[in-house]
Amino acid sequence: MNNKTSARQKIRYRIRKKIAGTAAKPRLSVFRSNTDIYAQLIDDSNGVTIAAASSKQKDISAQKAPKVDKSKMVGAAIAKKAVELGVTKVVFDRSGYVYHGRVKAVADGAREGGLDF
Repeated sequence: MNNKTSARQKIRYRIRKKIAGTAAKPRLSVFRSNTDIYAQLIDDSNGVTIAAASSKQKDISAQKAPKVDKSKMVGAAIAKKAVELGVTKVVFDRSGYVYHGRVKAVADGAREGGLDF
């Protein structure tokens, strides 16, 4: 593991010590790769993923848009799924990434979609 990923791993563990998702208030976890972005709603008390969305979904990947715009669409998609399941409050987990750019776009899209965090 190189220096950058090990540093992010340390930050992830530090964040995860402080936050955990429940069935009523799940954790909105974000994973960012070079090409795509993924978001999951996780209930840590039962260890299950409630809902997931990513930029690989057909309706999002079909659009020709910059990665930041696609990230906002992913945030809106996860918010739509959460609201359908009756979840409005979540805990945001940036997974060691800087709250900026694509990670911030997911958060903004989720907020606009009706999630509260």
